[in-house]
Amino acid sequence: MGCTVILENSCSGRDMTFYTDLMLVGLVGLGTTSSVMIGAAFGLYVPFPKKVLAGTLAFAAGSLIAALAIELGFEGASDLHKHGASVHAAWAIIAIGFSIGAVFYYGASLLLEQKGAAIRYPSRFQEYALDRKRQAARERIGLLSKCELLRHLPPEEIEPLIERVSERDLSEGEVLFRAGEPGDALYIVGKGSLEVLVEGEPPRILAELGEGQAVGEMALLNGGVRTATVRAKLDSHLLSISKANFDQLIADDPRLAAAVRRLSHDRAISNLSSHKDVNPTLWAALARGSLEHLSRKEETRLLHEASAGPSAGLAIVFGNILDTIPGCLVIGAKFSGLEGLSLTLILGMWLGGIPEAAASAAMLRKAGFSDRKVFGLWSTVLAAGIVAAIAGKLFMGGSDSGVAIFAQAIAGGAILALVAHAMIPEALHKGGSAVVLPAVGGFLFALYLAMLESA
Repeated sequence: MGCTVILENSCSGRDMTFYTDLMLVGLVGLGTTSSVMIGAAFGLYVPFPKKVLAGTLAFAAGSLIAALAIELGFEGASDLHKHGASVHAAWAIIAIGFSIGAVFYYGASLLLEQKGAAIRYPSRFQEYALDRKRQAARERIGLLSKCELLRHLPPEEIEPLIERVSERDLSEGEVLFRAGEPGDALYIVGKGSLEVLVEGEPPRILAELGEGQAVGEMALLNGGVRTATVRAKLDSHLLSISKANFDQLIADDPRLAAAVRRLSHDRAISNLSSHKDVNPTLWAALARGSLEHLSRKEETRLLHEASAGPSAGLAIVFGNILDTIPGCLVIGAKFSGLEGLSLTLILGMWLGGIPEAAASAAMLRKAGFSDRKVFGLWSTVLAAGIVAAIAGKLFMGGSDSGVAIFAQAIAGGAILALVAHAMIPEALHKGGSAVVLPAVGGFLFALYLAMLESA
């Protein structure tokens, strides 16, 4: 009877310790992620210096790199080696785990960013917006490259011209322009077909123009009047560049103006017909590569488009959670009491949360989100931190088995991908190349903490 009571008391004590540990690790997860609310408040209400935020983010990135290299990479491989794995096998297991985690994080991030999560960070939104701009311009550039006149202009200078391209639809039989009218625009056939004809009874068809073919090229060079009438043979979609826009463009761009002057020479038409050495595919590739800038108008438009999507809010929530879960999983897995906390990892995540959330809050407000909604979106990180830390303790902690170490390596790879994908680019975006110094400082400080823990 006495033995039974002792056993029951022992089991009850173990249960209490177990639940206490879960509660503590949940609180650690909450504390680690709490900094995002501070950061969101900074981004919304405090004009904090960008370079300070950038330095803090770089310091946090350096700390996380040290924690990953020492606590997850080296210690995990050492534990595997102690359990009989060769050095090569131990390294391979850790490397495969990190690779899986990095690939998963990167793929999931790209998917969420396409759904609207890119607006969380200025640097990520910049890349997303430029990709959208290139995709939107791809078809137009392909058609412009088929126009011999435009193909003889410098492709790296073509970006401002693309912004001045307009679109026009013609119904079957509709006249685009008539002979004798001012030559005020160049037209390129996007879809459909045009007829070039001499009016009379009956009209005489001189030529047919299909997709990618241009009419009115010389109107951009010297104006004059139309020498023939053009009408739609089929329902057609055209790209148009007006002479007024073209003249304004060359007035603003000396290099383009010089190229146009060469084309405007008395022998321009014969030059265009004889110089076939400009490869349309290469010209189009160079022109697409020149699209490296966003105007304020384009940035605002794309920002509102990204945030207005039906799944944008959900994508932001999942993006925030994706950034949070791997680190808190590892913190939970390594939790063995308050005295055994992973200080380097906690420090890196806590510090990194402030500038990340600050930058995100400012972007979300710019995109039209209310302050209440911004705090609501970032509060999901707190819940994710608690759940992930507890899950790490339950499913990955308390064991030095190969499976547990491999699972931690997967989480470590996701954290490292986060550092490279978002934290370092955001720090550079805000602070420039000077952020290398706090990044090294964060690495050295985390190394010092790791040495203290091991001692």
